[in-house]
Amino acid sequence: MQHVTSLEDLRLTRPSCLTIGAFDGVHRGHQVLIGDMVKRAHTTGRAAMVLTFYPHPSVVLRGRRPAFYISTPEEKAEYLSTLGVDAVVTHLFNQEVANITAADFVARLVGHARLSELWCGADFALGHNRQGDVPFLRAEGERRGFTVNVVDPVLMEGEVISSTRIRQALRDGAVETVARYLGRPFRLPGQVVEGAQRGRTIGIPTANLAVWEERAFPAVGVYACRAEHAGGVHPAVANIGFRPTFDGRESKPTIEAHLLDFSGDLYGSMITLEFIARLRPEMKFPGVEALVAQIQRDISEARQILANREA
Repeated sequence: MQHVTSLEDLRLTRPSCLTIGAFDGVHRGHQVLIGDMVKRAHTTGRAAMVLTFYPHPSVVLRGRRPAFYISTPEEKAEYLSTLGVDAVVTHLFNQEVANITAADFVARLVGHARLSELWCGADFALGHNRQGDVPFLRAEGERRGFTVNVVDPVLMEGEVISSTRIRQALRDGAVETVARYLGRPFRLPGQVVEGAQRGRTIGIPTANLAVWEERAFPAVGVYACRAEHAGGVHPAVANIGFRPTFDGRESKPTIEAHLLDFSGDLYGSMITLEFIARLRPEMKFPGVEALVAQIQRDISEARQILANREA
């Protein structure tokens, strides 16, 4: 699969079926649209192509704050590759790009992406001030020789699946809902860094993760997870929060995980947490003994949840 950062860098030898969007998280709604497009492209001898953007347009145009992205551009490209996409353009989005007129944007797609079919949702629009809505694009297609295929949104429990809903579910700590929207558990990668080492002093060592500051993550609380690193995959209990039983003075939540049935040095390595279930909110205990007793209950509950999932 080609993964480039501009339309000019594309090297396509055949016309394309193309879809355009942020596609943050590549959720089940995205998967249906892209899956239909890929099937059409490959049965007609065309290339299946996705044009996406980084930063997210709302970050540039509306100043969205950090802790926003469900997936990194690299993760997004990997997900798209598993869907059979042949080429991904992760295009820089800035004010200059935002000012490109719809007609000029379409001309670039025809010229560089060899556009044959454009796939989108009914509310899709491109170009400055969203000039390029579906009626505009269909008129341009008749003039320039491409067609426009509109795909209905995917509903779950009567609601449209969207990246916005996924972000809200993460803020609510509803990781099982997030997994239903994504079609897979939410994954959060981070590098193991040195922490206060309090877990080691109470016999429950934790790996403290430094994550990308713009990455969305679940609400403060305790979670049953799977922890994946170079040495394998382990059941884990993750805590996101401020450690109120100790001092609770952190300026932002810490993310730490206790890997079950593991011993070894993980400093500097990458761990990806896969969130399976929320066990409880973060709590302040009267002392370390009460905290340890609760963590042991968390570990037992997490083992049961993860074992049932594997069964």
